[in-house]
Amino acid sequence: MKILVMGLPGSGKTTLAKVLAEKLKAAYFNADEVRKMFNDWDFSEEGRIRQASRMRDLSHVANTEYSVADFVCPTPDTRWAFEPDFVVFMNTIEAGRFEDTNKVFIRPDFVDVEITAWGDVNVQTDDIVAKIEKTFAPRPVFNWKAPTGLMIGRFQPFHDGHVKLFETILEKEGQVLIGIRDTHGTDAKNPFTSYEVENFIDEKLRDKYEGRYHIYYLPNITGVYYGRDVGYKVEQIHLDAQTESISATNVRKEMGL
Repeated sequence: MKILVMGLPGSGKTTLAKVLAEKLKAAYFNADEVRKMFNDWDFSEEGRIRQASRMRDLSHVANTEYSVADFVCPTPDTRWAFEPDFVVFMNTIEAGRFEDTNKVFIRPDFVDVEITAWGDVNVQTDDIVAKIEKTFAPRPVFNWKAPTGLMIGRFQPFHDGHVKLFETILEKEGQVLIGIRDTHGTDAKNPFTSYEVENFIDEKLRDKYEGRYHIYYLPNITGVYYGRDVGYKVEQIHLDAQTESISATNVRKEMGL
């Protein structure tokens, strides 16, 4: 996992990055040392992107769970080139000692940790380590060999009635494969793409049921058939009247569609 410690020269990147790398038992890459290794002191935009790509590639081949890259990474393009998994922004100074870097530096829109003032570096890095471990803790994984219920629908959109149906199938089978029928654009009742439907489903289910469902895009399935006894059943589930009354048409109207 690539951890980027970024900020203007003089912001304290190196001090924090070294302590963080030690606590994570991570490979550590300092920009100046890498530039020296490759004898590349080009600070043009092209040179900075090349340096970010080089830092990324070194991090990829490091034989450790974590790698810590300590460099300015001043623009969205350089950050895109590095592809960080976790970003620590040392936002402790308004300007650094190099005017050319100050001119091109663009503060990031999103970071995982922002440090705005120096404190105890051990405390600060302990907090960062805790957040990294929480962010990247092992998550439940869908088991393709386990008994699974299949739930097929248009889900235009995926609403609370679908959630109740999902929970009922989950209780019966242990995990659920959710098949999204591709009906987008066939008529006014199908305004959402499969990608949008997937986002609706994740918004409703991910926090509570991550790893216990998997989403699969399907063509516009209009019939489910099987021959002799093939080891599974086709069953209609009847929910309570209040849940059954939830209407996707009404939900779309509430959404202004």
